[in-house]
Amino acid sequence: MRCLIPENRKRLPRLNFTMFTRSTSTLLFLLLLSLDSHAREPQKSPPARSISENKVVRSRDLGIPFEGIPGKINAITDVAGVEVGYTTLTSGEGKLEVGKGPVRTGVTVIVPRGHDSLNDPVYAGFFNLNGNGEMTGTAWLEESGFLEGPIVITNTHSVGVARDAVIAWRIKQGPADKTGYWWSLPVVAETWDGWLNDINGFHVKPDDVWHALESAHGGAIEEGSVGGGTGMICYEFKGGNGTASRKIDIRVSKDAPPRSFIVGVFLQANFGRRPQLTITGVPVGKEIPGEVYKQESGSCIAVVATDAPLLPNQLKRLARRVSLGLARTGTISGNGSGDLFIAFSTANPNVANPDQVTHDVQTIPNDLMDPLFIGVVQATEEAVVNALVDNHSMTGRDNHRVDALPHNRMRQLLKKYNRLQ
Repeated sequence: MRCLIPENRKRLPRLNFTMFTRSTSTLLFLLLLSLDSHAREPQKSPPARSISENKVVRSRDLGIPFEGIPGKINAITDVAGVEVGYTTLTSGEGKLEVGKGPVRTGVTVIVPRGHDSLNDPVYAGFFNLNGNGEMTGTAWLEESGFLEGPIVITNTHSVGVARDAVIAWRIKQGPADKTGYWWSLPVVAETWDGWLNDINGFHVKPDDVWHALESAHGGAIEEGSVGGGTGMICYEFKGGNGTASRKIDIRVSKDAPPRSFIVGVFLQANFGRRPQLTITGVPVGKEIPGEVYKQESGSCIAVVATDAPLLPNQLKRLARRVSLGLARTGTISGNGSGDLFIAFSTANPNVANPDQVTHDVQTIPNDLMDPLFIGVVQATEEAVVNALVDNHSMTGRDNHRVDALPHNRMRQLLKKYNRLQ
């Protein structure tokens, strides 16, 4: 997909509502305090959360030891140019009324080269670990080797509206492609949030997708119950979004100077049964028993980004390694799981441009790719744990409640197994 946002279009401010009062003046004061470029995006009547729940706590803050060297932010946005945007929809309490709520859902957008380079496709690859899910646009991605626009992630029954909204946004914002045709096959993926969300109420609207697209940014991004991850469950704890990155050094020999690259992983974690959960080798799920539902009905959508110059077949190999990172956390990718992964490289700009007959392309030899494989596995494992740690308990439709992973109990277990850093 090829589209541009006009330079004079202002991005929407993102608001963080932590509590509501009956006092109009107090509410106004809170709103003014919330106008912060790093705050949460606008929410529709979010459930009240304590001050402690609003504090960002990631896995490494709790002393969980992970292998590898993270990037500066330890997020997919460590890959230069990558932007992430959210729209979070939370409203209502109690008994389910289809079409009214409770609502616990949203939209996540990942823009590979950022808003300034939407007309420049990236090399990409796709891998299907278990196909009980949906990721539109992958047939052409596999055929062409290019990802031609943003990646959108939402709930299972909102794939259609999200896909149409991306196309409408492209038509409104940018010109036709260089051949003069208006067409788009956007990549939109999903996981199921029907345990907490009124999924058949179709609460995700085109404006919600547009907000996520236009508010996407680089730098630090939120994890847990935001965007498409709002209503998700992972290992029968509160799940959602998680991200991590790794700095990779590649050498042709031990005496040669290294070339450094970044590998970042972002995932929407909605999978696994409680007894399977393993954190750095510790059987945390078995030590903290509990059950949300009788049969796993979740999925995982993962996005791998790198600035290493790789070809589409090599990026498909990177996408496969997400499977090994997930396995480190215990999942078996059950029959009901839609585990779909995409990887892209921000290197080799403008190689899809038809203004010349040939383009020069750089790539890394297959024999030197092992450090990249390691980085994907390590970042995937940490991203899953971040999705669990940087989160909060949630009550949704029909008063279904999903507890967050208890930090203190997890730390006790890691200490018991001599795994606390």
